[in-house]
Amino acid sequence: MQHRIVVLGAGYSGATAAGRLARRLHREDAAITVVNAEPDFVERVRMHQLAAGEDLRSRPFSEVFAGTGVELKPAEVTGVDVDRRAVTVVGAGGTEELAYDTLVYALGSGWNDQGVPGTAEHAHELAGRPGALRLRERLAGLDAGRSVVVVGGGLTGVEAATEIAEARPDLDVALAARAGLGDWLSPKGRRHLRKVFGRLGITVHEHAAVTAVEADRVTLADGTAVPAAVTVWTTGFAVHPIAAATALEVTDTGRIVVDRTMRSVSHPDVYAIGDAAMAMGPGDQPLRMSCASGVPTAWQAADAIAARLTGTKVPKTPLRYFNQCISLGRREGLIQYVTADDRAVRAALTGRLAALYKELVCKGAAWGVANPTIGMPVRRRRVVRRPARAEAAPN
Repeated sequence: MQHRIVVLGAGYSGATAAGRLARRLHREDAAITVVNAEPDFVERVRMHQLAAGEDLRSRPFSEVFAGTGVELKPAEVTGVDVDRRAVTVVGAGGTEELAYDTLVYALGSGWNDQGVPGTAEHAHELAGRPGALRLRERLAGLDAGRSVVVVGGGLTGVEAATEIAEARPDLDVALAARAGLGDWLSPKGRRHLRKVFGRLGITVHEHAAVTAVEADRVTLADGTAVPAAVTVWTTGFAVHPIAAATALEVTDTGRIVVDRTMRSVSHPDVYAIGDAAMAMGPGDQPLRMSCASGVPTAWQAADAIAARLTGTKVPKTPLRYFNQCISLGRREGLIQYVTADDRAVRAALTGRLAALYKELVCKGAAWGVANPTIGMPVRRRRVVRRPARAEAAPN
């Protein structure tokens, strides 16, 4: 009887984990099913490009998983019962239940309106393709001289503001940041960021929390009203709410608490990866929600699952950071080098070379998903049969 592995979500982490498991386990021993709402892979790190008018390459999962033995089930996950080891999904054929022996939870995250009045009604988001496409349509319909305000001064906000300003120089683009612009960067990184913002004509409202969003403006904490024909909300992410409704141990924000191998600390047959996992990195600091965290956690979870099923030693994947790759439009970029726990160091790469570097990183991440069984040695091992509910202690 095959060991049933169900992977929920096929973003960078879920798709990577499924492909890696297919590389590690014999098909006759393990049945791998991926549940995903969309039929093709979404390059989430390029949503600002999609919104600004760029057409992205299609990567159908029917091609991604072709020949791997991975079964794709296009459906939306509506419930998880970790005690019964069953997942409820809704697809074209209606509602059905999938049983699993091992669950890989990779449902990721969506936008977070932070509870600010008017945000849900009037703001646009870039956390997924539907939101990016709605923003794309709205921007395309804007006349010259209209105002666009990007709220949030993190990586997503910086990339969105510069992408829109470069693609639509006829628009009045502004960014509202709760802190200083690029204050997490090195001095060199901050100087370059300000230089690019100045060149693109982006107005910056620093130390300016947005307290309300209306159809034609945003209001700052000091009462200032900033005109906004379009508001783009990029103030962070919120995880999918399903995990918090289960018996899994989660944080107060709904992220699943895992050990060093991405295994749930409360339910050993569940692994969480990517944004859904509360995983600790160097210095006992939580890994940030990002592709840079999601892919290594997927490697770790897949290798741990395969090792435990085949009775081999669980390997340890390095969970650390090397740099932050920031696109500033299509012609400029910023590569901020960081410590293992994600703190900026003095070194930074800027300009056209940094833009090429960022593009290479994005292409490499997508290529890794689209070619899950290429470039990794084949190490398929036979599954060691154990009682159905055996729960070995985490290695």
